[in-house]
Amino acid sequence: MTTLNYEFFYTWVESNLNIQLDAYKEKQLRRRIQTIMRQAGAESLEEYSTLIHSSESIKKQFLDYITINVTEFFRNKDLFDNFEHLLTTDLSKKFDSISIWSAACSIGAEPYSLAMIMDRHDLPLKQNILATDIDNTILARAKTGIFKDNELKNVSIFDKASYFKEVDRTFVLDEKIKSKVDFKKHDLILESYPKKLHVIVCRNVTIYFKNEIKEEIYKRMGQSLVKGGLLFTGATETIYQPDQYGLKKVASFIYEKIE
Repeated sequence: MTTLNYEFFYTWVESNLNIQLDAYKEKQLRRRIQTIMRQAGAESLEEYSTLIHSSESIKKQFLDYITINVTEFFRNKDLFDNFEHLLTTDLSKKFDSISIWSAACSIGAEPYSLAMIMDRHDLPLKQNILATDIDNTILARAKTGIFKDNELKNVSIFDKASYFKEVDRTFVLDEKIKSKVDFKKHDLILESYPKKLHVIVCRNVTIYFKNEIKEEIYKRMGQSLVKGGLLFTGATETIYQPDQYGLKKVASFIYEKIE
């Protein structure tokens, strides 16, 4: 088997697609690259880079596969319930209005979940929820507000009836909820972060990054939160020394900015 030139490919991807692959965990990433490369019919990474450059469909397939997009509304429902409780009983008492960032938002299920919570409890947003992702294709899908039944498995009967309309075996989100979210392309590694936030939700993303990149992300998120703000991470993303980022643990996978 031909030795694959990952150094060339990482440099090419950063130069041409502005994605820093060397931030990802190496073994996991290389397995994914090999799989998607062979699906495209390439024998080498040089050949694969040529295919990505010349074919929009192969480029899209590569970006969709590398930037993992597995999500659903109220993912890990018990954790989301804890977060909703803190948001509605604690955070809402501290601040007159709430500024929210859903980082690496994928198809939009997460920021729309947050918008539904804010609407259901009649809580004021400082501005629309900012929802960001590195993948333009995924962001385009998120903006449609159209979801499959399995993506709504954690949505209550009340919320489903209140916020969705079933059309041709899909579920279309109410325009009122869609209008509460602004989608934007953003790279967690390369670009600056918004500031003076009351809530950051970044779940099931940092597990794919190397430790030093993960630590830098949490450091910058800590700096982006106002004192008393909350960071909500994924169900396998425990922050073991939150104090080094100016945070303290207040519930499972939920951290408060303390300084």
